[in-house]
Amino acid sequence: VVLGALAQALPGRIPAASQGTMNNLTVGGNVDGQQFVYYETIAGGHGAAPDGVGMSGRHSHMTNTLNTPVEALEAVLPLRVLAYELRAESGGLGQQRGGDGIRRTYEFLTNATVTLNTERRRRTPFGLNGGTAGRVGQNTSKKGDIVESLGAKAVLHALPGDVLTIETPGGGGWGTPPPESNA
Repeated sequence: VVLGALAQALPGRIPAASQGTMNNLTVGGNVDGQQFVYYETIAGGHGAAPDGVGMSGRHSHMTNTLNTPVEALEAVLPLRVLAYELRAESGGLGQQRGGDGIRRTYEFLTNATVTLNTERRRRTPFGLNGGTAGRVGQNTSKKGDIVESLGAKAVLHALPGDVLTIETPGGGGWGTPPPESNA
């Protein structure tokens, strides 16, 4: 929102919107009488700027946190990370392309309470000066054969074998895309 207002006051000088959310995930439960709690913010795409592409898979603006390595998670928590990858083509098109978001998929190995506090699941990270918007994020839960699309805010009671996928938004593109990128 702030970048959008500044872009009107300073046209051609402000970057497009970044993912615009911290993608907060908390997981907690009890294993053999020992309680565990985990909190993570998940990176996304940066908005492109007049002088460069947006960075992919990075924390932006408010988080000031680092990536949590898969090996660290699996060593101390009763979960398995099935996927941790860039979300290809989630960044907006433009003369400078927006950065791609992340796809992170967890399988729970024990009962757990899971909380999601995310944004940009409906409203796209805007592009500027002819650049297109980045893709919105998406949260999904899989219990057996049933896949459910979750909202931006959700509380889940996960059972062993349940799977959660968090796809973070891409950043907006900057500048009119070259003709070949519209194909």
